[in-house]
Amino acid sequence: MTSQLTATATAVATDTAVATATNPVLRVPPAAPAVAAAYFGASLAFHADVSDVAAALAADGGPGFVLLDSRSTASWDQGHVPGAVHLPTALIAAQARDLLDPAVPVVTYCWGPGCNGATRAALALAELGYQVKEMLGGFEYWAREGFEFETWQGRERRTADPLTAPDASGDCGC
Repeated sequence: MTSQLTATATAVATDTAVATATNPVLRVPPAAPAVAAAYFGASLAFHADVSDVAAALAADGGPGFVLLDSRSTASWDQGHVPGAVHLPTALIAAQARDLLDPAVPVVTYCWGPGCNGATRAALALAELGYQVKEMLGGFEYWAREGFEFETWQGRERRTADPLTAPDASGDCGC
């Protein structure tokens, strides 16, 4: 019986090794659960999603952070989150101390997930001593999820993209 179990375990291990070697997802094996928990826990200290930022901005008593748009003036004029502070990344070193309280956390955003401008802005602020997070999805997902935004012409809101926003319940379940 023991030799049968050993043979079965060896066959399963061999099949798994072959599948892993040819599977592009598992070619590099997943991290150990404790390592994964540490990584994902740390990730939440650095990132916030659009829906959470919107909920915090709408909450009574204020969000407890400053939302910072790190894009150019032309981009800001195309649309920005109401209440956000405009400070392009290139100006952070020179102007952050005049616009931001170092005791208040900052959440940065840029265009969207294909842009690392919010990451660069967060780095610049962290180097100046600010507590900072990055809003995942940026302005693109803010608009795609149907949240109101401002342009140089006034406030707008687009219909939420059903691929990015919760249904009518308003709760994505995550």
